[in-house]
Amino acid sequence: MDIYLILKAVILGLVEGFTEFLPISSTGHLILVGDLLDFNDDKGKAFEVIIQFGAILAVCWEYRHKLIGVVTGIASRRASQRFAVNVIIATIPAIVLALLLGKYIKSALFSPIPVATAFIVGGFIIFWAEARQKKLESDAGDGVLISRDIDSVDDLNWRDALKIGLAQCAALIPGTSRSGATIIGGMLFGLPRKVATEFSFFLAIPVIAGATLYELIKLRHVLGDASWSTFGPTLGIGFAVSFVSAFVCIRWLIRYVATHDFRIFAWYRIIFGVLVLLTAWTGVVQWSH
Repeated sequence: MDIYLILKAVILGLVEGFTEFLPISSTGHLILVGDLLDFNDDKGKAFEVIIQFGAILAVCWEYRHKLIGVVTGIASRRASQRFAVNVIIATIPAIVLALLLGKYIKSALFSPIPVATAFIVGGFIIFWAEARQKKLESDAGDGVLISRDIDSVDDLNWRDALKIGLAQCAALIPGTSRSGATIIGGMLFGLPRKVATEFSFFLAIPVIAGATLYELIKLRHVLGDASWSTFGPTLGIGFAVSFVSAFVCIRWLIRYVATHDFRIFAWYRIIFGVLVLLTAWTGVVQWSH
């Protein structure tokens, strides 16, 4: 085995797993890290697409009881039916927009500089959303704000799902973050932080699985290459690392949002984005275009 290739697989697996469900953009990180590792050719892109399945399996495992309950109760339980419909409704806007604009977005924005810019802009949006959330919570504490009770994802209605789905469309811009768009969008629409975060996890399953299958079909010429068979063990390593790191991240994030806001991620996004732009401007790193 190529030790250097294995190291790349481990790094990219960690990047995918730890960033997929945080509001910091896994796609943006994979573009940047893949560029640094010189692993941004078609084989590298196929690798990144496949290890996303590891992160999806982590969500399925963590919420296996909920998902099994929905599947087994879909024919008889109203709550299961409503949950399934909400996920479908929230998924549709991003699919439609991706089919219409996906090719243009990839050609124009899937490079380090646009990603870094999106990192910075997204950071300021998080700051704004958190300031707004703090004011709303303060008003609620003073008895000014009265809203319906939402304690779990089962309390969401189709309007909530549609709003979150529309917010998710922003994630088509690399560097924006799918989880960030859905979580912050949900909060802006009045959902509790924990509920918006958990719904973002569930929404990731059809969205990322569908996007992964679509990309694999487009990259089938790479998968059919004879050299790909020797790449299998390395791919397995990246997949496993992605699964484990995503599982750890999901567990940590659910505990974190119970007592913290997302401003730390805003700071991270801005600092990281500025650093990428500075390295590009000074020529320290020769980013691709």
